[in-house]
Amino acid sequence: MTSQRTRNRLIQRLRDEGIRNEQVLDVMASTPRHLFLDEALALRAYEDTALPIGYGQTISQPYIVARMTELLLGRAKSLERVLEVGTGSGYQTAVLARLVEKLYSVERIDPLLQQARRRLRELEIHNVEFKLGNGGFGWPDKGPYDAILTAAAPAVVPDELRQQLAPNGVLVIPVGSERQVLTIVTRREDSDRFDVEKLESVRFVPLLGGVVR
Repeated sequence: MTSQRTRNRLIQRLRDEGIRNEQVLDVMASTPRHLFLDEALALRAYEDTALPIGYGQTISQPYIVARMTELLLGRAKSLERVLEVGTGSGYQTAVLARLVEKLYSVERIDPLLQQARRRLRELEIHNVEFKLGNGGFGWPDKGPYDAILTAAAPAVVPDELRQQLAPNGVLVIPVGSERQVLTIVTRREDSDRFDVEKLESVRFVPLLGGVVR
């Protein structure tokens, strides 16, 4: 159930659901999602569904990982410096890291962060820096960013994340409490003005403050 054939079936489902970016599909086909789950759930790794990873968090549905990554690649003019908010299991991190030059990833739950760090090291992914912290504040010391991807949903777009975008930078983020909408925020060139585009309904864990050690 964790074979390449099983992974390829998932990739075909993603194509059938409208994912078109071949770079994204190739990376997801070669990323072992089962390594980012507890052994008891590994047999379900290549189902197109979110799964629990502990601490009230989930590993995102593969379609959502592909969709958000495809949007980020399609809209960002550069991928030299990218911020991920919500490391979680590290699966989205592993996919993104193979498509960008440098990735910075923030997670508020320390045991998840340490697991993700270990998994990426085992996969020999070395272009990621991790930080334990409140993702809603981003990581201003490392910005500005060409793109930001957020794997948890705030009620409104945090101004701190908007301000960490470089000119023409793109933020891909689920927004809302009861009803969440996948949203793209683009910073206009040489401006503090932002364009906002709302896409489809999604369901993510909420973006919470504080740190869990």
